[in-house]
Amino acid sequence: MVAFTGAILTQTYTAEDLVGVNSGKAPGIGDRFVSHDNKSYRFVRYLEGAGEVAAVAGNVVYLYAPSGASTGVVTDVTSDLSDSAEITAGVLCAAPASGEYCWIQTRGVATLTTALTAGADGDPLTATGATDGTLDVVAAVTDPVAGYAVDASAKIVFLTCPD
Repeated sequence: MVAFTGAILTQTYTAEDLVGVNSGKAPGIGDRFVSHDNKSYRFVRYLEGAGEVAAVAGNVVYLYAPSGASTGVVTDVTSDLSDSAEITAGVLCAAPASGEYCWIQTRGVATLTTALTAGADGDPLTATGATDGTLDVVAAVTDPVAGYAVDASAKIVFLTCPD
């Protein structure tokens, strides 16, 4: 994986954009980008999952794990919590179709499209106990922390997802 420069964060890409004649027109899977304001992003593939949860820009995505079983691929993400490892990967910057590629924000301040399941300013947040595409308050010490609520009512969070 390489650090990527000049990312168009709101653009989506098809598999054809990554290989063949069109190769080189898209970032590489897993590429990273750090913006001028120190927010971090990763290039991933979106999958709807069994619940056919469509991508929504600003919604949370989790590491894809069909029926809870990890595939070992950390660049596949979904907003379908039931088909995840309950580990938050980041927040979608675009709305790709299932099987398409896009950037997700992994670190820094982000504004979510969907409200938190619960929480108040300063609370640590996790996928565990949330609904599709959002986060909930950490309830147990074993819950993986995805970030913190900055302004819960305005859906502003500080992400600390794995890079």
